[in-house]
Amino acid sequence: MKKRVVITGLGVVSPNGVGIPDFLKSLKQGISGIQYYPQLKDQGFSCCIGGIPEVSDALKATYLTPLQLKNFNSSGILYGCMAGMDAWKDAGLRIDQEGAVDYDTGIIFGAGQSGVDKFREAIYKLDQGQVRRLGSNTVSQTMSSGISAYLGGILGCGNQVSTNSSACTTGTEAILMGAERIQNGKAKRMVVGSCSDHGTYIWGGFDAMKVMTYKHNDSPEQGSRPMSASASGFVPGSGAGALLLEDLDSAKARGAVIYAEILGGHINSGGQRNGGTMTAPNSVAVQKCIESAVVDAGIKAVEIDTINGHLTATSKDALEIKNWKKALGLSKNSFPVVNSLKSMTGHCLAAAGSIECVASVLQIEHGFIFPSINCQDLHPEIMEEIGELSIPHQVRDQKVTTVIKASFGFGDVNACIIFRKFKD
Repeated sequence: MKKRVVITGLGVVSPNGVGIPDFLKSLKQGISGIQYYPQLKDQGFSCCIGGIPEVSDALKATYLTPLQLKNFNSSGILYGCMAGMDAWKDAGLRIDQEGAVDYDTGIIFGAGQSGVDKFREAIYKLDQGQVRRLGSNTVSQTMSSGISAYLGGILGCGNQVSTNSSACTTGTEAILMGAERIQNGKAKRMVVGSCSDHGTYIWGGFDAMKVMTYKHNDSPEQGSRPMSASASGFVPGSGAGALLLEDLDSAKARGAVIYAEILGGHINSGGQRNGGTMTAPNSVAVQKCIESAVVDAGIKAVEIDTINGHLTATSKDALEIKNWKKALGLSKNSFPVVNSLKSMTGHCLAAAGSIECVASVLQIEHGFIFPSINCQDLHPEIMEEIGELSIPHQVRDQKVTTVIKASFGFGDVNACIIFRKFKD
């Protein structure tokens, strides 16, 4: 018998809100976190807008010690530590860096590229023959598992402490991997999530690929337009999302507040076959991922209240909606509401799935559906498939019981997860 997995803590560092209260306010009000950044123009970017969380030095100092912050050049690891610590405290757990090792709690916290600024600094020193001046934290900030290593030390986690990396699928994948560990009785609690650095060294490759919009440098808040007929590419973002997953028995024993339950999910790949490539999805595999998640959760498609899509504001949005419709087998008149957080945050890359999962759970906890902004001119193919009523342009206050969330990433990889309001 698999153990039930519930969510008892949430944390977020997002372009449109740092901390759950500010993030929740932005979700309900449809507030964009996208801004114009002159440094992108100075470095020759076509897309000069992006989503960077507003984190002051004073705020950083409330999370990390001066020693920890010294020469701390990885924005993604910083965001991940903040979100992870917030989720931990939100679950009613105490941070004691001198305390005993917690062998019942582990971490799976994903990342794409971390510490690129630090790596660049190190390369220049090495090229100048200054290997002895690299410092003692170059490795810890540039290694792939930097985020889980830092967070594991802060929280004292003694179970599995790992970092996964699967492009834009990373965050949703991390949550499913952590949930599976608890289901199988290998941990009582798992801190799961993902993070992404910001800046030119992370975003430059996407600008070179011409997949980012260049049409909204003068109107940044309107730049991210998932499902819109006038969408012209994604807006880059950054940040981190974190969830504290827990065995139901453990959560009850602690008297923890339960936000939602993870009913099930699925991870797969299209193998870069049958239309799937490094950058495009194999539609059959996407549909199989969604279908398998519904089966694993033990629900019927008609029970889904809302879909939190991947929906990046590229030419693939209409195809994604077609895949959802075919996989769920629902008619236009019975199709769930569909929204895209990227309309407010941009595409936070490796952090996207976890931030969007936090938003999904908040909809269940607070009884609302957040809007997809900037898509009043709905793409005609999407209009044909599911209709205008399935797209919330304003916040909808209503009971939300079941949310399905999916992420699709470079390499033709997919992950889909289903959250439900907790019922004992």
